[in-house]
Amino acid sequence: MIGGLTLPMVGLILFCVLAETAREVCFKQVASDSPVLTTLTKPLTWLGIAFWAIELLAWTVVLGRVPLTVAFPLMALSYVAIVIAGAVIFRENINLRHAAGVFLVTAGVACVGATGL
Repeated sequence: MIGGLTLPMVGLILFCVLAETAREVCFKQVASDSPVLTTLTKPLTWLGIAFWAIELLAWTVVLGRVPLTVAFPLMALSYVAIVIAGAVIFRENINLRHAAGVFLVTAGVACVGATGL
């Protein structure tokens, strides 16, 4: 490990969160009762795979420079981003308990992020 949680590393972690969110949105969009081989022919499936590959490369850079105990909990922001994407893009409902859970995850991420500074 080279350093700690610097501003460029925070940016790269946020990029990973967004790439993961984009991947899940792509996969959700192509999810259906179709056979797997049919799903593999859809461009959004391959876009999701591309997001996964790009995230893998970026995440490897992050893990080389940021302690795992800081970096991995910050990736929990992807839970928040995916819930928001589900609500906005797919019109999924978020009840009060669900929203409270998202808030608690966000608060936990803030605590972990503050310890990494």
